[in-house]
This record gives sequence, C-alpha cells and structure tokens, in this order.
Amino acid sequence: MADSNHYDLIVIGSGPGGYVGAIRAAQLGMKVACVERDRLGGVCLNWGCIPTKALLHNAELYREAIIHGQEWGFEVDPAKVKVNWERVIGRSRGITDKITSGVGFLFKKNKVTHVQGHARIVSGKSAHGPCKVEVTEPVGDYYHGSGDTKKVKATLTADRVMVATGAAPKELPFAKVDGRTIISSYDAMNLARKPESMIIVGSGAIGMEFAYFYNAFGTKVTVVEMVDRILPVEDDDISKLAQRVFSKQGITFFTGHTVKAVDKKKSGVSATIVDVNDEKNSQKIDCEILLLAIGIGARVDGLFDDKLGLKIEKGHIKTDYRDPAPGGEPTYRTSVPGVHAVGDVIGPPWLAHKAMEEAVTCVERMAGHHTIGIDYNAIPGATYCNPQIASIGMTERDAKAKGVKYKVGKYSFQAHGKAIAVGATEGMVKMITSEPYGEILGAHIIGEDASELIAEISLAMRLEATAEDIISTIHAHPTMHEGVHEAALGTEGRMIHA
Repeated sequence: MADSNHYDLIVIGSGPGGYVGAIRAAQLGMKVACVERDRLGGVCLNWGCIPTKALLHNAELYREAIIHGQEWGFEVDPAKVKVNWERVIGRSRGITDKITSGVGFLFKKNKVTHVQGHARIVSGKSAHGPCKVEVTEPVGDYYHGSGDTKKVKATLTADRVMVATGAAPKELPFAKVDGRTIISSYDAMNLARKPESMIIVGSGAIGMEFAYFYNAFGTKVTVVEMVDRILPVEDDDISKLAQRVFSKQGITFFTGHTVKAVDKKKSGVSATIVDVNDEKNSQKIDCEILLLAIGIGARVDGLFDDKLGLKIEKGHIKTDYRDPAPGGEPTYRTSVPGVHAVGDVIGPPWLAHKAMEEAVTCVERMAGHHTIGIDYNAIPGATYCNPQIASIGMTERDAKAKGVKYKVGKYSFQAHGKAIAVGATEGMVKMITSEPYGEILGAHIIGEDASELIAEISLAMRLEATAEDIISTIHAHPTMHEGVHEAALGTEGRMIHA
C-alpha cells in the first residue's frame, strides 16, 4: 500500500517561487505537497508586490486629484477631500484576500496538497531513505517565526524537496522592530492611522515605494541613504533624476548618511543621522515612525536540522545555480542531497519573477526536461512610485568598471507627445549598447509606465537583438514606447525628436 505521506516533491513556502514550482511540478505528473506556515501566496501576495501596488495606485489617484486637478479641468478643493485611511488600507487587504484564495483554487485544480504549518527538514535523500520533513505548529511572527518542534503535526517524506521560503527584512542592532514606532515593510502596510512624520532608512525599491505612498498622503517623509545617491542599484542618471523629481514632490533626502542611534520617545523616535564621510557632522531628527528598509535576508530560521550541515553563503542558501557541475545545467541543488532551493532564499536579485522562473527551471530539470533556463544578466526590475523606475542589464557604471566599449542613447520625455498629453514629462529612457555591433547591454527608464516599457527591451536582450533591431521595429504613435525607439536611435546618433 502506497504511503499517503510520501511525495515526489515537497515544496516549502507558497510565495511566487513556491506556488509556481508546485503547480508546474504537478503538471509534469509529480505528486506534490506544499507546506506553508502562514497564508498562501507568501510575502509577495500578502505583504509585498500586490498589496503595495494597490496602495501606490491609491496614492497616485489622490495626488493627481489634489495636485493636478485644476490642470485637468477638475475643480478639487483639497480642504474638502477626505481620506478614509481605514478604507485605503482595507482595499489593499481585500485584494490580497482575493488573490491568496486564487492560489488555493489553483492548488486544488492541479491536485497539489496544501499542508499548513512550519516545515523542518530533518534528513536529506540517502541510501537509507528519502528526504524527511517534519511539520510543526508555527511560532513567532510572520517575519521571524520558526517551528515548535515539540508539537509535530505530520511527518512527510519525498524524493525531493524544494525550498522557497523567501526572505525577511533586516533590522539594525540598535533599532529592533517593535511594530509601533520602529517598523518593517510588513507593518508599514497596516498602520492603523497615517503618521504625521516618518524617517525611512534605505532608498531601495521598498524604501522609495513607501516614501512615495506616505508622502502623497501628507506624511512628512525623510529618507536616509548610506551611499551618495538614492536607488543605489540604478544607473546614476536615473538615480539623479529620481532624487530631483521626488524632492520636488516633498520628500527630504539625506544621501551619504547613516543612522547611528535611535532613541524611543513617548511620541515617536529621535534618530541620530551621521555623514558617512564626516562622523562629527551629525544631527537628530524626530519622527513619529521609523521604517527600516535596509535590505532583506534569507528566511531559514528553524528550517534545517543542524546536523544536515546546510551551506550558507553571504546569508543565503548556497546552490549550484551560479556554479553548476562541469558540462551540466544548474538544478538549484543545495549541499543537502535531494534538497533544492529557489527565489529570495538563495540570494539576489530579490524579485518575484526571478523566483518564479527559477522554480519552473528547477522542477522541469528534476523531471528530465531540457529547459532554456535563466539569463541572470537580463532580469528586469522595477520600482512602482510615480514616476516609475525600471531597468535591465548593465548600468553605465557597470560598463565602465568592466572596461566594456559602449555607446549611450538618452531620450527625455520633456518633449514627448504622449508624455505631454498625459502630463508625464518627467522622465527619460537610457539605452547602453556595445561597440561596434550595437548589442543591447542594458536599459534604464524613469517615467510613466516604465515597468511596462522595459518588457520590450527584456525580449530584445533575450533574443540578442541590437539597437538596429529596435530602430527598425515600428512603434505605434502616440505611445510612451516611442521613447524606447528614440533612445535606440540615440545610440547611433540618429535621434529625431530631441
């Protein structure tokens, strides 16, 4: 009689990597279980990608009505516009509920067994038997939870295990998250009321999205960034323009500064910020809430039995995806036999779409399929403020550091027909191509629908297209996509509308 608790694959975590991998494995004929300690959908669907976009859309609508209403011919009296904060937050949570229930439906449709609880891998695959996973009652909060090993709910076995547990926000040693005055991105989505003032430590995508959201609704926002520019991973031209645009919107920036100390007060916190080049140059800033957006780390607490000797590298699970066996393809194997890992838990870039593609590649290779795999030099990223920021491939900074011969095309939306028509002239497209062949090395966009525009360049890079290929592709007029066409023309010194 077959063991009902034995599976071909156990997936741990139901975020983008986990649920996509589980469904694809089931489609390939595997018997699959997915263990999730919290709500289906993981961070992305519950506390990240989707609900934050709902909040940001609210902020865009509010800002357009209040700031640009008269420009569009709408007589809006800011004093009479009332924001129902509970409904703003509630709409975001409602969308999350709908999407997470959708994951449950897909699991049932594809016959994926959903197991609720905290997974702990107690053994890998060996001559003595399959991988073994204990499921216990979760303890702790969503970000810092583990399992209570005294209360084993179920013991599952599998030929393989795929870990997709994602990552959790980092804290400062002197500023631990309390969910009230010192908060993480998780808490920032659920504040019971809008704060009057907020300091955000870190200006990456998460920090800037919340900076835009709260600033749009009237919170006095101060962003502290350790390096000399905001959005540090972006191209320097994009970072510079973004800082100018968001400063104009009312956000205060301290670049080249770090937070040295945080003192809690009755009405909030007092943060000491220091110039990284001159520690004597410091000042204290009071705020109601301090949001930590300084990065994320792999979520592996309580996941592996210590005796397994799992290899961790730079805070993430080490797999073979950057160093496959000679002549072989990466299968996302960890140092524990039979155990694979994908997504944020194995390191940057920390992107949902990257996790999904890794999961599909991982399970298809488990099934013996030849799959193209992932080009890690061509993964797009986006920040969903307004204007949006999106990028792919090399920055100009990267090209210089690698000694690559390159050309640049830069096109501003200032005089762009569609941008003028929709009131979105703040932005640009920057394209970097190789010399002399014109291969697209990278592209960087700030402006209306940047997260949509980048898809054209993603496909071009995947197909090893050149700037000439984009130039010879007819782009509909009037569209924002014409900006990509112009930037490509710019790399050849042939720009028409600038």
